Amino acid sequence: VQLQASGGGVVQAGESLRLSCAASGRTGSSFAMGWFRQAPGKERAMIAAISQRADKKYYADSVRGRFTISRDNSKNTVYLRMNSLEPEDTAIYYCAAGPLGTSVHYIPHEHEYEYWGQGTLVTVSS
Repeated sequence: VQLQASGGGVVQAGESLRLSCAASGRTGSSFAMGWFRQAPGKERAMIAAISQRADKKYYADSVRGRFTISRDNSKNTVYLRMNSLEPEDTAIYYCAAGPLGTSVHYIPHEHEYEYWGQGTLVTVSS
């Protein structure tokens, strides 16, 4: 499966952005999906994830209440709505697809994601 992330840009603190991740190749709905980010000088970390059926969601503490992950399986696309952006949210954002063969309700652990998009840069100025 190939993943294409888009929607990054430069915004002011307090503003919003919506990232999209379009899957092609093997049907995107066959995978749990995650959003990761890597800030300058820091390791990449998972910030949100969603099960195949969208009935299970995960959020890191740093984004819970501000970011919302969703998916449209008819479009093979996953979204990350980011509200109340802060300068600390500045990072390259990656989408990833989880392993095949898991429960449709499963949220993979960080190390289980197998397919990665190219990343999209989000810059939040103060």
